Amino acid sequence: SVAAGRAQVQQEPLVETTEGTGTTINCSHPNIQSFVNIFWYRQLPGRGPQFLESILRGSKAVQSPSGRLSVAADRRSSGLWLARPRRGDAAVYYCALGG
Repeated sequence: SVAAGRAQVQQEPLVETTEGTGTTINCSHPNIQSFVNIFWYRQLPGRGPQFLESILRGSKAVQSPSGRLSVAADRRSSGLWLARPRRGDAAVYYCALGG
């Protein structure tokens, strides 16, 4: 988990899918304050973290220009939706909170 002030986020330890089958990676943050941004990153093997998307908690879903990635958030959780994952998307995905 990642701490942001007194808030914490929790993620599933492992998400599996088959190539081309959409999947959601969930992040739970039940105790965060309002107007907090939720950031999503991924880290491919042997590389540094890569920023993917961010969203304000409680706002509507954000979709990447490619349409392959979207982020939704509510008051207690957020989800990173990979619409058509490919083999190259296998990575460690992180959510983080920011003011």
